Amino acid sequence: MTANVPRRRSLAKVEGRQALGFATPALVGLALFTIVPVVLSVVMSFFDWPTFGEKTFIGIDNYIRLFTASPDFWPAMRNTAVFTILYVPLNVGLSLVLAMALGPRIRGRGALRVLFFIPVVTPMVANVLVWKMLLQPQGLFNGASESWFGVTLPNFLADPQWAMIMVVIMSVWQGVGYNMLIFSAALEQLPESVMEAARIDGASGLRMQLSIVVPMISPAVFFATIMTMITALQVFVQPQLLTGGGPGNATQPLVQFIYNQGFKFQELGLAAAGAWILFALIIVITALQFGAQKKWVHYEH
Repeated sequence: MTANVPRRRSLAKVEGRQALGFATPALVGLALFTIVPVVLSVVMSFFDWPTFGEKTFIGIDNYIRLFTASPDFWPAMRNTAVFTILYVPLNVGLSLVLAMALGPRIRGRGALRVLFFIPVVTPMVANVLVWKMLLQPQGLFNGASESWFGVTLPNFLADPQWAMIMVVIMSVWQGVGYNMLIFSAALEQLPESVMEAARIDGASGLRMQLSIVVPMISPAVFFATIMTMITALQVFVQPQLLTGGGPGNATQPLVQFIYNQGFKFQELGLAAAGAWILFALIIVITALQFGAQKKWVHYEH
C-alpha cells in the first residue's frame, strides 16, 4: 500500500507532462494570435503609432480625436447603426418565416434548406462579386428592366439613397440560411403534446405561431438575435467589396473606417482606439440584450 503511493505520484507527474505537451501548441497559438495582439492593441491606442517611425505616448488623445476631430468617424458610426437596424430584423424575421414555412409537410424541404444555406458556405468575396455584376448599370437587373418594361433603374451602387439598401439586401441574402437552420432545429424540438393541447384549445394559423410557437423557441430567437447583432456591428467585407464604402462615405461602416485608418493612412494608434470603441459598443449592446431577455425569453425549468 505504502509502495504504491510514490508510484501513483510518479504516474501523475508523467500524465501531467503529457497533458502539458498536448496543450502547449494550442496555448502558444492562443498567446501569439490572441493575447499578445489584444494587449498590443490596448497599448497602441494610447500612442501616436505610425507604421514606420517613432512612437509617441499621447494618452487618450486618439479617443478624443475620434470623437471630436475625425470627419469620418461619426458617419461610420451612423452607417454601422443604420446597417444593424435594417439588417438584424430583416435577417431574423425572414429566417424565422422560412423555417416555419419549410415545415414537416413541405415536400423536398431538405433540398430547399440546402438551397437557402448555400450562400452561407459560399465564399463571401464570390457572393459580393456576383451581386456587384447584377447591380451595375450594365448588369442583369437593369438590362432586364429596360428590355421588359423600358424602365432604366437607378445606379444602385453609386446612389447614396440606394447603396446602403443594396448592402443590406445582399447581406441578408448571404446570411439568412444560417439562422433558418437554427430556427428549424428549434421547431423540430417542440413537444407535440403541447402543440396538440393548443390545437384542442382552438389555436391555429397565425395565432398558433405567434402565441405558442414563437414563445417556445424564444431561446433560439434570442441566440440568433445576439449573434446576428454582433455580426452586423462588425460588417466589413460587403461594403468594402460592393461599394468601397461609397459613394463618398455613405456605406463606410466602423470596421472599414478602422481598416482605412490602420492600413491606408498608417495611423495604427487611431485604428486601435476605434477598435476598442467598437468592442465597448458590442459589449454594451449585448449586455442590454441579456438584461432585456428576462421579459420575452422563456426557458423550461
